[in-house]
Amino acid sequence: MTNTESKGPILVFLGPTLRLDEAQAALDAIYLQPVSQGDVILAAHAFRPRAMVLIDGQFEDRPAVRHKEILWAMAQGIVMIGAASMGALRAAELTPYGMIGVGLIYRWYRRWPLTAEDAVAVQSGPAELGFLPLTDALVDLQRTFSTLARRNMMTSDEHDQLIALARGTNFRDRSLAALLRTAGFSSDRISALRKEMHGQKRLDALLALRKAPTLKVEPQGQDVDLAWVATNTFMRDLEASHIDIDLIRNY
Repeated sequence: MTNTESKGPILVFLGPTLRLDEAQAALDAIYLQPVSQGDVILAAHAFRPRAMVLIDGQFEDRPAVRHKEILWAMAQGIVMIGAASMGALRAAELTPYGMIGVGLIYRWYRRWPLTAEDAVAVQSGPAELGFLPLTDALVDLQRTFSTLARRNMMTSDEHDQLIALARGTNFRDRSLAALLRTAGFSSDRISALRKEMHGQKRLDALLALRKAPTLKVEPQGQDVDLAWVATNTFMRDLEASHIDIDLIRNY
């Protein structure tokens, strides 16, 4: 295993989950756009970090970040942390190899590994607008509806109806206001309930950023060096993304 410099920076792949100014207030780090295939390798070479925090990721216009490149980074001694969105998914899948997961959403995916991946997905604006979220994630909607039901701000029947509507709606169209309108809520009630939106993804992201400087890899019973194997398929994927495959051999 190659040891990275202990004084190297922390990198954070961030998008619609958390505003950049909020993130910077929580952690002094280098902030990059949502992660996609090859970005972990390129960022490692560019910045020589001691840790990376994966929060948001791309999966439509570009291929999603591969498990193999995260395993490669850990084999180089880089602490890999995931939370809130794509990061929570990858951390839940790679915990046995030493990736560190933070937050309720990570724990949710660990407990129920077959949970739909689009539960954390949102539609967002372009990079020029700071990846402004245009829809609401299913995980945030479910937490919101459960909280409102517990506080007697909606009935159990309304709760069940809204959960069913949210699960049946494409992530590109999911929003609290749209679901409430479909369920027949009045405009006044919609305005009131929108103020009660529970942002679990945001909370998990903030928690991960605050904890990142102190997190260290604990033995998990699996050897990450043995887990990292440069398969032909992975190499071809890197080449298709116009990434120099020599980068994974020379670090």
